[in-house]
Amino acid sequence: MMSLPFYQRHHEHYDRAYRHKALQSTVSQYQKETKSKSAVYAQGSTAYARGSAAYRHASAADFSLDSSATYSHGSSAYDLESAAYSYGSTAYDHSAAQSKRSAAYSLDSESLSKSSAAYSRGSESINKLAAAYRLGSEAYSLGLKDSNLMIEDQSYKMSPKAKRAKQNLVSEDKENEAVDYSVPIFTGREVSISGITDTEEERIKESAAYVAKRNLFATGEGVSVSKVAKSTSEEEHHEKKSRKVAIRESAERVALKKTLEETQAFHKKLNQDKLLHAPEFVIEPRSHTIWEKQNVKFHCSVAGWPAPRVTWYKNNVPINVQTHPGKYIIESRYGLHSLEITTCDFDDTAQYRASAMNVKGEISAYASLVVKRYKGEIDASLLYAGTSSMPMGFGVTPHGYASRFEISFSDKFDVAFGREGETMSLGCTVVISPDIKRFKPDIEWYRNGVLITPSKWVQMHWSGERASLTLTHANKEDEGLYTLRVVMGEYYEEYSNYVFVRDADAEIPGAPGAPLDVQCLDANKDYVIVSWKQPAVDGGNPILGYFIDRCEVGTTHWTQCNETPVKFARFPVTGLIEGRSYIFRVRAVNKAGISLPSRVSEPVAALDPADRARLRSHPSAPWTGQIIVTEEEPAEGVVPGPPTDLQVIEATKNYVVLSWKPPGQRGHEGIMYFVEKCVAGTEDWQRVNTEIPVKSPRFAVFDLAEGKSYCFRVRCCNSAGIGEPSEATEATVVDDKLDIPKAPGRIMPSRNTDTSVVVTWTEPPDAKELVGYYIESSVVGSGHWEPCNNNPVKGTRFICHGLINGEKYIFRVRAVNAAGLSEFSQDSEPIEVQAAIGGGLLHAAPSPPYDITVLESVRDSMVLGWKQPKATGGTEITGYYVNYREVVNGVPGNWMEANIKAISERAYRIENLKENMVYQFQVAAANLAGVGTPSLPSQPFKCEEWTIAVPGPPHDVTCIEVRKDSLVLLWKEPVYTGRSPIAGYYVDMKETEAKEECWRSVNEKPLQKKYLKIGGLNEGVSYVFRVRATNQAGVGKPSNVTDPVRAETRPGTKEVVVDVDDNGVISLNFECDQMSPNSKFVWSKNYEPIEDDSRLNIDTKGGKSKAIFKDLGEDDLGIYSCVVTDTDGVSSSHTIDEEEMKRLLALSHERKFPTVPLASELAVEILEKGEVRFWLQAEKLSGNAKANFVFNDKEIFNGEKYKMKVDRNTGLIEMIMDKLEDKDEGTYTFQLQDGKATNQSSLVLIGDVFKKLQDEAEFQRKEWHRKQGPHFVDQLGWEVTDECNVMLKCKVANIKKETHIVWYKDDREIMVDEEHDFKDGVCTLLISDFSKKDAGTYEVILKDDRGKDTSELTLKDTAFADLMNEVCRRIALSATDLKIQSTAEGIRLYSYVTYYVEDLRVGWVHNDTQIKFTDRVKTGVTGEQIWLQINEPTQQDKGRYTMELFDGKTTHKKTVDLSGQAFDEAFAEFQRLKQAAIAEKNRARVLGGLPDVVTIQEGKALNLSCTVWGDPTPEVSWLKNEKPFVSDANCILRFEHGKNVSFTISTVSTHDSGKYSIVVKNSYGTETSDVTVIVISVSGLTDTVQGHDQNNTTASKKKKTMASKQKEVEKKDFIKPHVKAIIATEETPDPNEIPPVEIEKDTKSNQRAAKKTDGKAAVAEKVPQPTQGLERQAKKPLEKKP
Repeated sequence: MMSLPFYQRHHEHYDRAYRHKALQSTVSQYQKETKSKSAVYAQGSTAYARGSAAYRHASAADFSLDSSATYSHGSSAYDLESAAYSYGSTAYDHSAAQSKRSAAYSLDSESLSKSSAAYSRGSESINKLAAAYRLGSEAYSLGLKDSNLMIEDQSYKMSPKAKRAKQNLVSEDKENEAVDYSVPIFTGREVSISGITDTEEERIKESAAYVAKRNLFATGEGVSVSKVAKSTSEEEHHEKKSRKVAIRESAERVALKKTLEETQAFHKKLNQDKLLHAPEFVIEPRSHTIWEKQNVKFHCSVAGWPAPRVTWYKNNVPINVQTHPGKYIIESRYGLHSLEITTCDFDDTAQYRASAMNVKGEISAYASLVVKRYKGEIDASLLYAGTSSMPMGFGVTPHGYASRFEISFSDKFDVAFGREGETMSLGCTVVISPDIKRFKPDIEWYRNGVLITPSKWVQMHWSGERASLTLTHANKEDEGLYTLRVVMGEYYEEYSNYVFVRDADAEIPGAPGAPLDVQCLDANKDYVIVSWKQPAVDGGNPILGYFIDRCEVGTTHWTQCNETPVKFARFPVTGLIEGRSYIFRVRAVNKAGISLPSRVSEPVAALDPADRARLRSHPSAPWTGQIIVTEEEPAEGVVPGPPTDLQVIEATKNYVVLSWKPPGQRGHEGIMYFVEKCVAGTEDWQRVNTEIPVKSPRFAVFDLAEGKSYCFRVRCCNSAGIGEPSEATEATVVDDKLDIPKAPGRIMPSRNTDTSVVVTWTEPPDAKELVGYYIESSVVGSGHWEPCNNNPVKGTRFICHGLINGEKYIFRVRAVNAAGLSEFSQDSEPIEVQAAIGGGLLHAAPSPPYDITVLESVRDSMVLGWKQPKATGGTEITGYYVNYREVVNGVPGNWMEANIKAISERAYRIENLKENMVYQFQVAAANLAGVGTPSLPSQPFKCEEWTIAVPGPPHDVTCIEVRKDSLVLLWKEPVYTGRSPIAGYYVDMKETEAKEECWRSVNEKPLQKKYLKIGGLNEGVSYVFRVRATNQAGVGKPSNVTDPVRAETRPGTKEVVVDVDDNGVISLNFECDQMSPNSKFVWSKNYEPIEDDSRLNIDTKGGKSKAIFKDLGEDDLGIYSCVVTDTDGVSSSHTIDEEEMKRLLALSHERKFPTVPLASELAVEILEKGEVRFWLQAEKLSGNAKANFVFNDKEIFNGEKYKMKVDRNTGLIEMIMDKLEDKDEGTYTFQLQDGKATNQSSLVLIGDVFKKLQDEAEFQRKEWHRKQGPHFVDQLGWEVTDECNVMLKCKVANIKKETHIVWYKDDREIMVDEEHDFKDGVCTLLISDFSKKDAGTYEVILKDDRGKDTSELTLKDTAFADLMNEVCRRIALSATDLKIQSTAEGIRLYSYVTYYVEDLRVGWVHNDTQIKFTDRVKTGVTGEQIWLQINEPTQQDKGRYTMELFDGKTTHKKTVDLSGQAFDEAFAEFQRLKQAAIAEKNRARVLGGLPDVVTIQEGKALNLSCTVWGDPTPEVSWLKNEKPFVSDANCILRFEHGKNVSFTISTVSTHDSGKYSIVVKNSYGTETSDVTVIVISVSGLTDTVQGHDQNNTTASKKKKTMASKQKEVEKKDFIKPHVKAIIATEETPDPNEIPPVEIEKDTKSNQRAAKKTDGKAAVAEKVPQPTQGLERQAKKPLEKKP
């Protein structure tokens, strides 16, 4: 059976679930041990036993009297460890059997036997067995304390363990007898170190030493050291040791001690929860309400190790089963404990407590039992029973009823004030009861919670009664809270007080105080980073900076490290000699002078950390202050590769610190480094350390320009050469990354003692790396500020000591970090220094509670409820006290206390009341200042059983989150629920001043929850509320009315804000600036306290509280509210529904895996010269952002083909390629990284997309070359002018005088009249009267000596149709308004256009009806006139006429009204013209045949004939020389067939010469035609006769001549490009009309004849006859005017 401590043997039913994991494993392996392995173990154990025996014999001779005394004093402490060794033995036994080390035991048994024999040879053998020595004889010789230090965890921080009494060293019954040995105490911290050491040999030696010590302790040998042993010790001869042996043993001892400490730390890490732990209730007992004579059973489950002992109490009195046989049954099985009470009666109504206790502590759980009595069965003895005092539970220690160590302090040190350089001493007298000589306390001193170790600055002394600590040379670093801790095993007591150290007097008046806390943060071969804290006193002038001094250890010469003062409280010191040790100090500078130097730092060696660790583990010589470094002879090496992982680990405006890793390829010899820098964006690399290479993989770079960005890289070098550089760092801006903090806020002083004040404040916003705070005080009105502390304090609370009682002070605070000191905060409110009630805070007792009401009533008890006091007294209420009194016949009795212990809830059941008795109640509240005034007596309430079916009133109705239009109402369920469960709640409200009948219900349906947000309130209006509960029976009584609440949002009201930080952590944040010192943030979910912390973490700092979700999910949906206690109702809430949860999770993912936001994705464009530009733009980039360019999954770099650029100011990333080749087809990706944020964008250029881009780039390249000469900016196009002409135009550029232009149509050059002057860079060609014949391809060419450019325009098909549509549109727009014209045929409507083309479609509408053209109604175009002819108009032709011109897209309309007067006038004119036309048609006329002049020779015959016309047939007469002429023999006149007229003279003579006139006359008119006859005598010149033939010939020649001219004109017009077409309508001749003779003279004579008419009938205007449809009239082409 495994060896267990005695108190474990007594409790065999310990909870196996709480065994130590290592112990469980050990037991399990032990049970499976095989016989063969046991034999192996036995063989090794025999060897160990021999060694232990030899050791025992040697110990009697070796140990002196001093060591024996030391052992005697330390035996008790040694006992404390033996249980751990016992446990370690068992663990070793099982682990040895389990592991593969069995062979090692058998193989090494011989060596172990030899080692054990060596014990008899004295101290030298002990040195050889280091393991046995350290656990055995070293513990005796060095004393108990050193042994404890070797085994126990050496923590430099105050232990968090609770103040608990140490277990008694004897048991409760049998152990009371006197024994001659001490029982070891089993502690969970002492675990076996087997399995942790490095080699099998060390493990075996370790086990041997343990077995030896265990056997020694078990047999008792060596425990009592006799006087004989003393005398023997005096005679023992000590062997002299050499210095080398002594140093080696000392080094081995130090190494062994370190190994033990590391092993112990490892075990602690493996088992953080430890084996022993205090009891805890897994299941607490539950309260019960039963009837009399029933049985009841309380259950609870307790966990803990050792298994806790459970004791049951009734009203704090232990239950004794023996004194009440059969009444109580107590059982405990496997951690489940129960108390059964049989046949309960009224006396069993009480509060029951289960107390669980073991060596680690005690815990209790409470449950109540209410025994109800049936009506009528009243115990008369209880009716008038007075209150009896309950016996108080006597103190029970964690070890049962045994005693414990009581530790007290007397003659304690007070708050101490000193000055730098002085000697200060602190001390306390320690009284420990009972005083056991074998048990001595451990005395520990702490400063600000950190364990103090003795040094040249600090000395400690323990006289056995008084503990003291001496500061031999006080410095400001020594300022702080000093704590004396006296430890007795597991129990300790401590006392604390503050020590202040002020600056020493400055050597120079006005100089600042000395810096403090100088430390070396990072030591390397080449530099050491020194840090310090700024002083609180600046001497009245701002500190300009600091000087750092160094001194080599072993010398007294100080060297200043920096030439100019540095402001940043951290500085790398370079120029050190490798291997040597240095100390440092710092001095502050202001304009008055330099301060005293600070306390020097601890020595530090200029070595790399790896070298330092190696030298610590294997020291080669005693410490002399200088480390000698030896190097091997260099061998032939290779050129080292580039360093890796180069990064900037610190950057300020004075320096930048680089760190890197050595290269993998570096040969066998050592390497050194060269550091290079360049300005970001350039490739101008400069070597920083030009002369001396760097030896360490870290380096500080100075002499950088502030504000500029730099990149760095490192090269390795050795004897073989200099290697390739590392990858460059990202651009680093030379500036302080750490900003000076902002001023703290809300300085609040409060009273503490007669000479101290507590000052609290809030930390500054966005504070980073705060070192602490300095506090200053000033007497009101003095204007002089004094520092309250000289060492920065952490936290936001400080007690300022050394103040004058009765004076008024104000305070201010400033924050400190490495960048400097913040501005001072605002001055606090003045406060008078006086002692305060309640532990240093200004408090008062609370005001009385009010509105006492009954929540439930039974026959012997009542439950009361009340409202919290309106004034809490400046601190939270700690509880309430209830008093009651009987009221008999209206006369109240004496007040009686209902509760002795304060109750925290505002509802309380008062028991043992009399049924049907009337009672009054009063309640008083209590806080730290005391118990307040009781409330006024309540209304009288009768104690009787409530039998109503409906529920009682809800209680504790409160209003939170009050805003201008809403608030949240909370309440608690009724204590009395009625006869059925509560089904819901109704909320009523009304305005405060309204009458009772104005109550109205807020909700129509019952509410299942116990809260409600009420909206729709009117701002500034005061409201009151109440709540009613309902069940199946109905609605119960209303609750008490709330206090009036005014609907308003108070200034400074803040809401709960949901936030997602950069790591994706989702949190709810609430801030309050109205907190008092005792205010707390209380978070709730759905207005229920949050008890399960598995979903949320609550973090509160100052006036800010944060609820952090661990893993936001559906279980977290709900309303989260936060209430700040001890304020005027500061509260807020935030609802997380499913939609909000999705939004927050998406935002969290975005923050956790941030992306660089892009303003535009990756795009490609062609530049002017045909270059291809890939680009994207990020919304914002920092100075450290970088981009990678990838093509087809392979990274590409800046070079000849790719020109890459990253503009971090604009976020533009671009890459330019000169030319796209076929091999460039693929996927292009830009990868961005900016800190944690990443993003990428890709562009796929394959197939047709790539081909199109490639063609476009080639085209753009050609375009660029084209534009180097004259070229077209805008290609050839067209426009239609206002005159409806077509103008071809283009815009040109890069023109000079020699540049000329040529126009072509269908490859035929077009001759232009004038040269182009290229004014405004525009060339034009005007085409008038554009028509179908102008369709074709037009081309224009620019050329000069630099080249030529061509632009082409095709006007065919669709393009021509589009142009004609525009021409038609312009023509339609040029149309004039419709006009009315009367003709002989009828009425004509017409409009003129600029010119007409066939593509312009013309339609006519009469009274909204399309006109159908007939012989009577026709339309046509004559020249530029578009007309509608209405022949023989009638009344039906009246109305509105519209001409519609359709240009191919749009219809243009012109309208005229042909009705009323317009029609009448036109019709009358038509009638007149018609008659005139008839007269003109039928009048007498000479149609032709007579010449104008006839010349004839005398004697010849003259014959003239002509045709006449007229209806009726005209009368014909002749005149000669204006006189009537009749026929005679010589002259014969004939008129035949009514139309043929002849004139014949057979023989002419000279007297026949003259003017002959034919006169034709009928009823319509008369016409005369003249002919002149000239007779030439025979004797004259040659006869010349002009007759019909000559005339005809002449006329023929004239016609020929005219025809010839017409052909020339037509030829000329064909060559000219501007062709004007003349369009007319052909006249349709009347069939009855005689065609006129085509003789020019006849026409003229007819015209002359017409002029000679007598005017009987007017000559009608000659109007062409319209034909059906639109027809073109022949018109000769005319040459366009220039």
